[in-house]
Amino acid sequence: MKQMTSAQIRQMWLDFWKSKGHSVEPSANLVPVNDPTLLWINSGVATLKKYFDGSVIPENPRITNAQKSIRTNDIENVGKTARHHTMFEMLGNFSIGDYFRDEAIEWGFELLTSPEWFDFPKDKLYMTYYPDDHDSYNRWVKMGVEPSHLIPLEENFWEIGAGPSGPDTEIFFDRGEEFDPENIGIRLLEEDLENDRYIEIWNIVLSQFNADPELPRSEYKELPNKNIDTGAGLERLVAVMQGAKTNFETDLFMPIIAEVEKLSGKTYDPDGDNMSFKVIADHIRALSFAIGDGALPGNEGRGYVLRRLLRRAVMHGRKLGIKETFLYKLVAVVGHIMESYYSEILEKKDFIEKIVKREEETFARTIDAGSGHLDQILDQLKEAGKDTLEGKDIFKLYDTYGFPVELTEEMAEDAGYKIDHEGFKAAMKEQQDRARAAVVKGGSMGMQNETLAGIIEPSEFSYHEETLDAKLSVIVVDNERSEVVSEGQALLVFDRTPFYAEMGGQVADHGYVKDSKGRVVAKVIDVQKAPNGQSLHTVEVLASLSLDSVYTLEIDHKRRFAVEKNHTATHLLHAALHNVIGEHATQAGSLNEEEFLRFDFTHFEAVSADELRRIEEEVNQQIWNALPIKTIETDIETAKSMGAMALFGEKYGKVVRLVTIGDYSVELCGGTHLSNSSEIGIFKIVKEEGIGSGTRRILALTGKQAFEAYRRQEDALKDIAASIKSPQLDQVAGKVQVLNEQVRDLQKENAELKEKAAAAQAGDIFKDAKEVNGITYIASQVSVSDAGALRTFADQWKQKDYSDVLVLVAAIGEKVNVLVASKTKAVHAGNMIKVLAPLVSGRGGGKPDMAMAGGSDASKIDKLLEEVAHHL
Repeated sequence: MKQMTSAQIRQMWLDFWKSKGHSVEPSANLVPVNDPTLLWINSGVATLKKYFDGSVIPENPRITNAQKSIRTNDIENVGKTARHHTMFEMLGNFSIGDYFRDEAIEWGFELLTSPEWFDFPKDKLYMTYYPDDHDSYNRWVKMGVEPSHLIPLEENFWEIGAGPSGPDTEIFFDRGEEFDPENIGIRLLEEDLENDRYIEIWNIVLSQFNADPELPRSEYKELPNKNIDTGAGLERLVAVMQGAKTNFETDLFMPIIAEVEKLSGKTYDPDGDNMSFKVIADHIRALSFAIGDGALPGNEGRGYVLRRLLRRAVMHGRKLGIKETFLYKLVAVVGHIMESYYSEILEKKDFIEKIVKREEETFARTIDAGSGHLDQILDQLKEAGKDTLEGKDIFKLYDTYGFPVELTEEMAEDAGYKIDHEGFKAAMKEQQDRARAAVVKGGSMGMQNETLAGIIEPSEFSYHEETLDAKLSVIVVDNERSEVVSEGQALLVFDRTPFYAEMGGQVADHGYVKDSKGRVVAKVIDVQKAPNGQSLHTVEVLASLSLDSVYTLEIDHKRRFAVEKNHTATHLLHAALHNVIGEHATQAGSLNEEEFLRFDFTHFEAVSADELRRIEEEVNQQIWNALPIKTIETDIETAKSMGAMALFGEKYGKVVRLVTIGDYSVELCGGTHLSNSSEIGIFKIVKEEGIGSGTRRILALTGKQAFEAYRRQEDALKDIAASIKSPQLDQVAGKVQVLNEQVRDLQKENAELKEKAAAAQAGDIFKDAKEVNGITYIASQVSVSDAGALRTFADQWKQKDYSDVLVLVAAIGEKVNVLVASKTKAVHAGNMIKVLAPLVSGRGGGKPDMAMAGGSDASKIDKLLEEVAHHL
């Protein structure tokens, strides 16, 4: 066997297949193009599906490639085993309706064993094959493989539902007895046992049949155009050819590990516990390639995968004693390892490093907060003598500190604690339900970064002006400060602004930036607080803006007014809740949007319909009272002495802003409000619900939206009145009640008629009992309207000694329902229905005494009934 570098092995693979007339397909981007079924390109054939399904005809039906791939279904195993990876390379050779089994096996054996190529020792190679695939067995024998090296395995058949399928033959390399300490030998392959002796290096899939789930494999039809799909993991080939104990002690990973040794001051021991070294080496490869291909860390989809990988690698860096950001320093190492075939890593090195470093810095803050809290929890568990980390604590770390669940679990398990997975899932579901109910629009700024944190220019918000002139003091484009911007989106800071930045539940103002000639040069689509407190305007740029120039800022008055209606109404709602259900109903969060308001509050049970009505009436009464709204600035203690209540989650400085609505409401609030409660117009509650233990939520509308909601209800009531022929709306409720009573009477009468009809039908069915092998049985098709009627028949059958077995079939609509009931131990109803159901293209199961199934082929009902006798 030749001693070769990973680059040489990859190139020899491609050169060999090129010599056999294959076109070399370049490695595709890891982010799938026009394939929503895949999160990542995860195999060599993934990018060739267009050829295999016939949607595109390749210029050459023979193709070879080395394809970078990502699989993340078992991230937790990376580092724990010798061969698990997130990012890996799959070497492949493919035939699209051209050569087949003979050539694939012959050429594969030539590539592996020929002195001109890899020069593997033949006696170290073993092959598995599908037991019925005698052609592959014979072909291997013809190539000179000893029959004792050919292992039949039932698992060697590739299929995924309906479509192309076929047997596969896998090639293994025997690394010798030193990797088989228990001397199990060939049984490791024969019994498909996990082991480090026989390493799978190649799989040849013979795409030969058209799989049909309704048929046994022996009846699959042959494909008109047979295909070859192979895959050989480069990392495994390299490990075998370089004599490495694991995939990590190869030239694909060791340069990365060596750099981690320098950064950590720790030494990698091939025979020791090197999980952290392996995790870092694997994950930085995946990050470098994925980011280079355009994927970025985020909170969902591919972004979440990358964020999870990066955070896991950072945590393992900390286990090695690396406290500072370090992953970005490994990008260049990855680039140099792979540059012979993947030059893009070094070409995009600066960009990849920048993204990785920024994400590391963000996570560093998360780690410091989360790790400290986790340590406290684990110490408390230890003191209490407990061995399980509860789900609620895992969720708190995730939700409050942004600490990744996987890292929490990993750290806890490393410390010897069990994990309450179910408890975490329950807590997560509650949070997801709350999020879905929030109806929050728009995005958010996300984590702070160095650029935003470095903004120190002052900015003043004006409560009393909706239009003003201001100097542009900061421009940020693509997270970099700039002197000018002429297109796209940008973040702007002005020395003063009328735009309210989203805060305290009130959404941000929208509006316009105009130049000295009154032309709109930018649309303001969001305003958030910068890290140092300035109003940070997100704008869509329509014309050039330059630093230090003066512009006119003008808010969208209509939007501001609509938001203020909802915001002021939340103050009235808060006070009404106190009056109607009690002082304990304090604010637990709010959202004041343009179209609606949402108010969360503490309460121990659902608010009754009568209470909601009283709350709604009280709020509207204060609107009609036309109460004046005033604001004053004072200190927190004075404000509290005036009756103001500090709100959930808010932090107050030395000077606070107090908002009063007549004598009815007194609250601390930094938002904008109306000048009089009458401007709200009207208030309507549209929903009340629970969002968590002890927390309720009210969704309400004001002004035009409330009026339209009332109008929709009125229109619906008129439609009902018309349909039941009630000319007066105030008579609708009474007439509906009468109709409901009539419906109940008819339903009762209908049920009685069905019961009589079923009894009559059952009498006829139960007379027709037959016998076979000493077992009496009834098998019949019945006419019923629903599957429940079959159970009714079975209940009647059980009451008397009609037969030992009952089989009933009913065609209901387009479906077929089957019931099997048994009174004898000689017949297991559940097992019998598993045999009968496929006859009508169905499936089902059940207990020994009764089982049911559903099917779709009513034309086979007679066939099913005939078959009953053969299975008794």
